[in-house]
Amino acid sequence: MFGNIKDMMGKLQEAQAQAKDMKDRLEQIEIKESFQGIEIVINGNRKLRDLKIDPALAQDAEELEDKLLLALNKALEKAEALHDAEMKKMASGMMPGLDMFN
Repeated sequence: MFGNIKDMMGKLQEAQAQAKDMKDRLEQIEIKESFQGIEIVINGNRKLRDLKIDPALAQDAEELEDKLLLALNKALEKAEALHDAEMKKMASGMMPGLDMFN
């Protein structure tokens, strides 16, 4: 009985270590997206790293807001896809044959 608990605790600690490693890797990956004068850089953990706006866009606040929303959403979609792929890879490595993200 205690052997099973020890095995389960060991696997849980291993999974936690792998999750931390994955998060650390995703922190280093940069995703760059640009859209009509707006450049955005986010990391694989979906955190905004950099934002550049062409000065010519600063004249129309409403247009700038619209373009910024579109650029951010495109970058976040890419980061989400990367994050999901990494989670799936990690899960399949821990539990072969179990596809929990499909």
